[in-house]
Amino acid sequence: MPSPRYRAIAADLAERIRRGEYPPGTALPAQRELSVHYEVALATARQALQALIDDGLIVVEAGRGTFVAPARPAYRLDTLRSFVDDLREQGHRVSTEVVSHSLRTMPAWAAALWGERDTAARALRLERLRLVDGVPAIHQVSWVDEPYASRLRGTDFTAVALYAALADAGMDIVSATERITAAALTAASAGLLHRPEGSPVLVSERVTRTRDGAAGVVDRAVIAGELMQVRAERTVHQVSVQWGGPGQR
Repeated sequence: MPSPRYRAIAADLAERIRRGEYPPGTALPAQRELSVHYEVALATARQALQALIDDGLIVVEAGRGTFVAPARPAYRLDTLRSFVDDLREQGHRVSTEVVSHSLRTMPAWAAALWGERDTAARALRLERLRLVDGVPAIHQVSWVDEPYASRLRGTDFTAVALYAALADAGMDIVSATERITAAALTAASAGLLHRPEGSPVLVSERVTRTRDGAAGVVDRAVIAGELMQVRAERTVHQVSVQWGGPGQR
C-alpha cells in the first residue's frame, strides 16, 4: 500500500534540510508555494509541514511563517573535554553563571557516587548555570574534595573551566563514568532554567576519576531536553554506552 502523499513531501523536505538546502533559521516556502510545487492540495502541503513540526525539524513563528529549527547542541558522551569547549567547537555561544561557590558537607547523593571518604569532611560545592546561545540550558552542581577544594576557592569559574582549574591545581584526570536518566524538573532547577516545574529533562550524574582510580569530581547536571541532544561516537575502544531501565546502574 503506497504511503500518503504528504509523507513523501515531508521526506523530501526533510532530506533537503539535512543536505543544507534549507539551513537552520531559514524560511520554508509558504503552504501555497509547496502545494503548487508538489502539485497537491493545500491541505496535503499543510499535513507535510505538520509532520516536519512533529519531528522537530521546523518551527512555526506566528505571523512570520515556517522556519527550519535551530541546530541543537550535542551533549557528547565520548570526550573528557570541558563542556564549554565542546559546545564552542560546535559553533555555539556558551556562557557560565556561578550560582554559588563554597565549602560544604557533601550531600548523600554525591557521597554515594564518590565512594569511601570522611562523610563529615567539607568539600567544594560549585553550582553553575550554563547558557547556550543566550538560553539557560544546563543547571550543574559539581563537588570537589580536598586537597583540591581549598586550592580552587579563589577561581573565577565564569572565565575558567573546572577541569582546566583542576589540571592547574595538579589533578590528573583520566576517565569518567556517566549515567543519564529522564526526569521531571524540580523546583530547585526550574527557576534557573526558566521552565515550569515538572517539565521533562535529562539528568546526568558523572564521576570523574584520576589516574589512581580515585574520584576527583562528582557532577549532577540537569539538562533542558528540548534544547540539547545526547550524542556518542562509538568505536570498540573509545566509548561504552549501556542502556537500562529505571533503577538499573
